[in-house]
This record gives sequence, C-alpha cells and structure tokens, in this order.
Amino acid sequence: MRVSEWRPWGLLGVFSLLLFLISAATFSSLGVVLPAMVADQQWSWAQAGLGFTLLGAFCGGSAWLPPLIIRRFGVRAALLLGTGVMAAGFICLYLTPGVWIYFLGTALCGVAYQLMALIPGTHVLAAVFQKRAMAFGLYFTLGGLGGVAGPWMAIGVMEAAGGAWRPFWALQAVAALTIGVICSLLIPDTAWLKDSSERIDRAVKAEAEAAAAAPRLAPLAVYRTVHDWTLRQAMATPQFYVLVLAYFIHLLSGVTVSSLSVAHLSERGVGAGVAAGMLSLEGLMATVARLGGGVIGDRIDPKWLLVFAIGVLGVGSMALSVADTYLLMVIYAVGTGIGFGLTALAVTILLLNYFGRQNNLEIFSTVCLVGALSALGPLIGGYMRDGLGSFAPTFQLFGVAAALVFVAALFMRPPQH
Repeated sequence: MRVSEWRPWGLLGVFSLLLFLISAATFSSLGVVLPAMVADQQWSWAQAGLGFTLLGAFCGGSAWLPPLIIRRFGVRAALLLGTGVMAAGFICLYLTPGVWIYFLGTALCGVAYQLMALIPGTHVLAAVFQKRAMAFGLYFTLGGLGGVAGPWMAIGVMEAAGGAWRPFWALQAVAALTIGVICSLLIPDTAWLKDSSERIDRAVKAEAEAAAAAPRLAPLAVYRTVHDWTLRQAMATPQFYVLVLAYFIHLLSGVTVSSLSVAHLSERGVGAGVAAGMLSLEGLMATVARLGGGVIGDRIDPKWLLVFAIGVLGVGSMALSVADTYLLMVIYAVGTGIGFGLTALAVTILLLNYFGRQNNLEIFSTVCLVGALSALGPLIGGYMRDGLGSFAPTFQLFGVAAALVFVAALFMRPPQH
C-alpha cells in the first residue's frame, strides 16, 4: 500500500489520540476529582456544578472559533492554539487557590476542547474517507476510550499521591503539551486536504446520485443528499432542529452524569469506587456503541441509530435517578453510555448525509453551539441538590426531555432541497 493510502488512517489515529486525551482529562475525570476539590476548598455543590457548567458552556459557546481559524490558517494552527489553551487550563486547575481560578481553568479547557476535538477531527476525516460512518465510528470509539480510562486514571493518580488532587492536573498539563504538539506536526498541509476532499466529494456524490436514480429505496436504506446545502438553507429545515435537540439532550445528560453521578450514587449509599466504576462502564458502553454504529452506519440509515440512542438515554437517566442496586446501576450505565456515544455519532453522520460536506464545518459547529446551553445541566443539578436535598429530580427531568426528542426523531424524514 502506498504512503498516500496509509495517510487517512494515520490522520484517524492522530485525531483519535487527541480525543482520547482530552476526553479522559476533562469531562470524564473532573467528576471524579471534584468531590475531593469540594471537600478541600469548602465549596458548595452549586459552585462546583458551575465550574462543570463553564467547561461545557465554553466548549459549546466557542464552537464558532475552530471554523474561523481552520478556514484562515489551517487545521494545524487550530490544534496548536488548542494545545496551549488546554495546558493553561490544567495549570489553573492545578493551582486553584480559590473558586475563581477553578472557574477560569474549566473555561479554558472548554475552549481548548473545541479547538482540538470534534470540529477539526470530523472536518479532516470527512475530507479523506468515503465511508464516513466507518471512519467516524472508529474515531469516536478510539477517542471515546478516554471516557473509560479517565475515571480510573484520576483515581490511580490521586491514590498514588495520597489523596491529593493537584498532581493529577499537573500531569494532564504535561500530557496535553506533549501530545498536542506532536499531533499538530503530523497534520498535512491545506493543499493536500483540499485535493483529497474534492476527490472524495466526487465519489460520494456519484454514489448518492446512483441511489437517487433507483426506482425505490428500501425502508432502512441510507439517504445521502446530492446537494451541498448552505448553513442558512440547513437552518430553514425542521430536520436541522431535531438534530440540534438530539445533540443538546445527549450533551445535557452526558455532562450532568459525568459531573454528578458519583456524588449522587455516594449519597444513595454506593461506595465511591463502585460509583466511579459505573461511570467507567458508561464510557465503555459509549465506546462499544460508537464502534457498532460505525460498522452499520453506512448500511442502515443513521436516523434509526439516533432513535434507538435517544430512547435508551432516557431510560438510563431514569434508572440513575433511583439507582441503589447493581441492576439499576447497570441499566443506568448501559443506557446513558449507549445513548451518549451513539447519539453523537448518528447526529454527525446525519448532518453530512442530509446537508453535504461542503459547508459541514459551519453547519456542525453551529450544532455544537448548543453545548453552551446544555452545560447548564450540572448547575441545575447543583441548585436542585442544594434546594431539594437530592440529585434524583435532575436526572428524572432530563429523562422526560429525552423522551420528547425520541418522538421527534422517530417521525423525522430527510429534508428536501
């Protein structure tokens, strides 16, 4: 196999490694380290939840930044900037003399997450792979293993440090700088990516036109548009907003589970190790779901993957709200894990299938902006815990919201240009 044929797989490995690192070091591990930080700094859970909310809010609210940098300066520039910002965020978390530096650290990590993760990753992989569901499935799977490793990594470092939480953030700062710089240097130049994207686009459109010319599509056949929709055209369709809502509820539930599930289960009499293990199991199920979705996403319309994912996400949220036995905890971990992992994959593929690749960078980044609102989950959960004495109503509320999105996705049809 020629070097040019290996290059797409090398890029898949680069972006998967980056996603693994930042997933393990941010959302999946902060919820494990947070109880120790709260106890040490004497914060309320509303303050602690606000920090997690800022992580998600700046992650979603900065979604406009990667397309701007990528279009003007290239993917490598976005990754290098993200590396510096991520390291600065971890240093703030390491220092944390008070709650405001904690807030600053989580905000910086949120901005860096967008610069290093999904937006540049999906942009490059869509330009080098024709079988995009397979490529995205592997990307989300390999990168999502960080959600499995993160809780155990945090526990291991804290145990080795005698229960101290600061060394964990120092270690993440060093890892972010090292891996971020190495991966940035492996990104090809803009001209190579442009040539590859034009060749892949021609192949994908030819396949879509052949499918459109068929006399009748099978009920589960994969729909792919033959047009390149603009952002404005996409935003004029109801399908766009169904996908936005699906992305919103998966982030709302995922961020809240990551930040508050360990504390919630601990209050219900579950050991901290078991609670962290369930969070790790959730990450494992998300990984398995992404891998399975990537395998079949080019054969079965991703709409049905989305319907299934949102349904089990709602079931998992409800189970978590009352979990105090292993059965309920497994239902929560499996449901929210599959729902979180598969929803992100299905929405990413559907945006490409419905609206084309040409303007996907702007369309996908606009969908990612909802992360700014979904990040309110931990803050809502913290206030409800302080006011009602339990995290359970929060997870029940999000379970009902998932059920409403499930109905909307069930009746969704491909948009007409």
